[in-house]
Amino acid sequence: MEGISDIRIIGLDENRPPLIRKEPYIDLYFKLSHKAPAAWCGEFNSVVSKQKYDTKIDGADGLYIRTWVRSADEVAAQLKNMQALVRTCTENYITKINAARLVAGDRNTDLSKEGGEQGRLNRIVAELDFKDPA
Repeated sequence: MEGISDIRIIGLDENRPPLIRKEPYIDLYFKLSHKAPAAWCGEFNSVVSKQKYDTKIDGADGLYIRTWVRSADEVAAQLKNMQALVRTCTENYITKINAARLVAGDRNTDLSKEGGEQGRLNRIVAELDFKDPA
């Protein structure tokens, strides 16, 4: 099973190859290793919002990064740039997930302080160990 940390660029979209047009740009559609969740796509779009060339990923699709360059000489550099941005986005996304877990853990701790049977149940649930016994 592939996770968030496994997301990487694996190639170009076979259905939309780069083409030289009369306009001074070349569209690039980089394909990800697997579909990214919508929240990851939102984080990516936030990270790339200040890039030199417009770059986006559709949150519903979550599989292709759309960007462009002005000349063929810029394609390799744009790939390296996109790879770095994917790594940055993944790191940011994981950091946010971990922070949300800590906040949720704090809420669970507050629930365990309740009295009576509900408080007892909350403490039992908070102490459950979901690790797979080896």
